[in-house]
Amino acid sequence: DGQQLFFSHVHLHGGPAPVRQYLPQLIDLIFKREIDPGKVFDLALPLDDAAEAYKAMDERRAIKALLRV
Repeated sequence: DGQQLFFSHVHLHGGPAPVRQYLPQLIDLIFKREIDPGKVFDLALPLDDAAEAYKAMDERRAIKALLRV
């Protein structure tokens, strides 16, 4: 719980990550089959099942869902 974390003097640091900056390069590497996005996505569903993909991530049944067109 938050109170226990606060009083244990644990420090949690975070910051913004410029993820979008790397997207064009990463997409190019995926299309060239130089990297395997399967190592990132653990659930693949058709686009029509987008709501189920979000539900699976929310329920921690999936870490990252891939929607196929």
